[in-house]
Amino acid sequence: MLKVEHVKTGYDGVPVVHNASLQVEQGSIVALVGSNGSGKTSLLRAVTGALPIMRGDILYKGQSIAGVKSFKLVEMGISMVPEGRHLFGKMSVRDNLLMGAYSVRDKGEIEKRLQSIYKLLPRVEERQRQQADTLSGGEQQMVAIARGLMSKPELLILDEPSLGLMPKLVTEIFEFIQRIKDSGVTVIIVEQNAVATLEMSDYAYVMQNGETVLEGTGQALLADEQVKKAYLGG
Repeated sequence: MLKVEHVKTGYDGVPVVHNASLQVEQGSIVALVGSNGSGKTSLLRAVTGALPIMRGDILYKGQSIAGVKSFKLVEMGISMVPEGRHLFGKMSVRDNLLMGAYSVRDKGEIEKRLQSIYKLLPRVEERQRQQADTLSGGEQQMVAIARGLMSKPELLILDEPSLGLMPKLVTEIFEFIQRIKDSGVTVIIVEQNAVATLEMSDYAYVMQNGETVLEGTGQALLADEQVKKAYLGG
């Protein structure tokens, strides 16, 4: 579904990702792990059109999307939920979700998508009339992900979805992500919680100093001594 080929990207002409490659198969969960500053988020921003590609290419369903604007990528089926949730705090949960379907003109289709998300995540339906900034951290993260789903993506990219959450809520978020995959959506996830992420992932890549340096199934990387020593506290 997605193929990143030797991508170099950065900010104001200064590269922070030097040579990153990865492949995402349809229907899978693919993780990107590594220490802070390794280039994970910058690579995601390049995939979603927020950063320019200085070298290499990104293919989505066999078509190059290098240089394609972010809003066009959403229309093509790619949605990203950035780190930090970025909800509209004074708006209701329902209105936040509707913002995720801003490009859809068919009211019947919008309602259909809302009901699909409510079925997937009943707690969001329970909170739909509540003001977003009154929710708990875990509930806000669920709403942020649900808003990303309102564009009906085929590929959902998640950047640090468990950041700042208590362990119990982290478990709920990861269960939710698994349900998203089971519903047919392909997922790319960047996470500091490497153990839980690798346990859930079908395949994973390790980034270091702006490059992808290791890859394998989630279970294989969990058992890799180099990965355990560097990222898993072993």
